[in-house]
Amino acid sequence: MSDLAKTPKPRSAEAPAASAAPIPAVDPRLLVREQGIKGYWTEFSRKVRGGELGSLPVVLGLIVIAVVFQVQNSNFLSASSVANVSVYASGLGIMAVGIVFVLILGEIDLSVGSVAGVGAAVWAGLQVSNGMNEWLSIVLAVLTGTAIGALHGFFFAKIGVPAFVVTLAGFLAWMGMQEWLMGGEGSINTPSGSVVENLTNYFFADKAAAYGLALVAVLAYLGSLLLDTKRRKAAALPARPLSEIVLRTAVVAVLVFAVAYVMNEPEGARGLPLALVLFVAVLVIADFVARRTLFGRKVFAVGGNAEAARRAGINVDRIRIAVFALSGTLGAFGGLFIASLSGGATKSLGGGNTLMLVIAAAVIGGTSLFGGRGKVWSALLGMIVIQSIQQGLNMIGMSNAIQNMITGAVLLAAVVIDSVSRRTQKTAGRA
Repeated sequence: MSDLAKTPKPRSAEAPAASAAPIPAVDPRLLVREQGIKGYWTEFSRKVRGGELGSLPVVLGLIVIAVVFQVQNSNFLSASSVANVSVYASGLGIMAVGIVFVLILGEIDLSVGSVAGVGAAVWAGLQVSNGMNEWLSIVLAVLTGTAIGALHGFFFAKIGVPAFVVTLAGFLAWMGMQEWLMGGEGSINTPSGSVVENLTNYFFADKAAAYGLALVAVLAYLGSLLLDTKRRKAAALPARPLSEIVLRTAVVAVLVFAVAYVMNEPEGARGLPLALVLFVAVLVIADFVARRTLFGRKVFAVGGNAEAARRAGINVDRIRIAVFALSGTLGAFGGLFIASLSGGATKSLGGGNTLMLVIAAAVIGGTSLFGGRGKVWSALLGMIVIQSIQQGLNMIGMSNAIQNMITGAVLLAAVVIDSVSRRTQKTAGRA
């Protein structure tokens, strides 16, 4: 017999080894959580080096602002000062929420200031001048903003006119309509005791209101974390351990109860502002829509790559129209807050630097001008930064010219950080 015939065949035992089931990949988030605080710090450091800064620049900026102005004026962090910042931030902040959605699309809305003016003019004309039911006039004013935004979205999505041009034309047209609606009246005063007047002038004097709302917020946050963990475990996905949930809830509790304390306890505190409650309510609802609904995921998809979203079956035109309608809705609603602060609707309401402040708040808060990236809470962070700067400069006697220059510098810094962050992410292969 030849040597070839005597050569043993490959052992069959080796075949199962080749066809063995592949070892499942381990989710890196599981490794991070297993390492505890060290793992989270390592992950945080990796993100920062990779350009994923998140809200870190804004938080550091707020700390610097608080320290600088508190040193200059010991009343900067007083109850009345904090209340003023929250009230003045609410109306413009609500408008900024709509701009956040538009920026996520990678577009811009230059009409939001004049839409606010039209909304206030419609409300004043219907209720004050014509005696319409107050609530109905408010609803119609807000729906007017919805219709205006949807019209902008139609020309942009269906006709193909760039959003910049459409909303710039809208800015001019709606400013003219605002003056026309006001007629010969230079201003229409807010009725005493009306809903619109109370938007920025009502405070919950009962201490239980602030602490109760803080408790509800903490419990709601805890519930959302537990529900998310349950859903992820049911789907066999990585979930937060109980220790992390407790830590996150504790941090949120410290923050919200600290705000409640400042609003309630110190001398001169007026209580919880209604404006802040409404602003936070808008933020919570908008954040849920952005992160937890199919519509929100489609908005991010369209902002990231419209053509890819279209090929994935997303109705891009419908999403764009809906986002601009949302921006118009919140713009008109914010206009009512401005009317409440200024004592009524005027021909110039929504003018001046309103538009710039609203866009600046969204960008400073961390929403990218390049689309596809941003958080609704950017509106809150950005507006707090802007209003804190203005409040601090007012308290030390700086002129409006200096305030505008500093606010512009902060906006430029935010855009530079965003640009550098994107470049760093591309270098790290994460963009």
